[in-house]
Amino acid sequence: MKILVVGGAGYIGSVLLPDLLERGYDIDVIDLFWFGNHLTPGINAINKDIFDLKEKDLESYEVVIFMAGLSNDPMAEYAPAENFISNASAPAFLGYIAKKAGVRRFIYAGSCSVYGYTVNELYDEESPAISDYPYGISKLQGENSVMQMNSGSFSVIAFRQGTVSGYSPRMRLDLVVNTMFKTAVMENAIMVNNPAIWRPVLSIQDAATAYIRAIEANTDISGVFNIASGNYTVGEIGDLVKSGIKRNLNLDIKLNIKHIEDYRNYKVSIEKAKKVLSFHPKYDVDDIVENLVENLEKFKDFENPNYYNIQVFKKLKNKG
Repeated sequence: MKILVVGGAGYIGSVLLPDLLERGYDIDVIDLFWFGNHLTPGINAINKDIFDLKEKDLESYEVVIFMAGLSNDPMAEYAPAENFISNASAPAFLGYIAKKAGVRRFIYAGSCSVYGYTVNELYDEESPAISDYPYGISKLQGENSVMQMNSGSFSVIAFRQGTVSGYSPRMRLDLVVNTMFKTAVMENAIMVNNPAIWRPVLSIQDAATAYIRAIEANTDISGVFNIASGNYTVGEIGDLVKSGIKRNLNLDIKLNIKHIEDYRNYKVSIEKAKKVLSFHPKYDVDDIVENLVENLEKFKDFENPNYYNIQVFKKLKNKG
């Protein structure tokens, strides 16, 4: 099977693609390589903008995965117009030409941020998706645009992902568990802005498994799926990172607890993904911390701007 991963040189793709190669898939990547190329040798990587793609460019693929776009709230709020182009228009365009080209399955990397504030209720895919922030709004628009193209010959699977964390060759330190780990090792302290708010956390290893399940699902399966390893309060995440670092690195970490209001508060059910895709997460926050400890030597330059999406994005914008 031949697969195209658009945005595949990013944080998740750099972990997923080696797994796909091991399973015998023929992989191509299209990316702008803002953060460099950390892909396994043997993967055909093409530097190209999504909007420069033509229908004929996609005719040889059975599966197209959209992993591109602006990837978090700081980027979206810094450049709202580009956010809506990258997160709403780009997947719509890619899905449109993929369907015309005869691609049989389209997989969309979305976000649980579409839920906004859930008032401490456990939300499934039928629950209201209402976000007041540019990132969440744009991710829902992208999801809606590709889902409306779903048909008998064009299966669309859209993931609403929890906050992904863990080690990747294209490392990020601007994700909740990764950020706490970094400040704990650097400063022997973890800042918790609001211990009460909920976040679904997704181990990057579980994220890779979810995409494999989507690629290998029967072609008559489609729909929106919440994907997470577990739901945690931010205060609980801080406690788990603290204890994991004590256990693995023998460092005593101080928790600095604030009570700053935050309107992004959500926890999700993954029962649909379990039943339909056979997605069964294996990793929790303790496992993510161990994964970060095991790979610490590979990203211990914590000040590297490439580990922070907003820093790279601002630099690119300033260069025009």
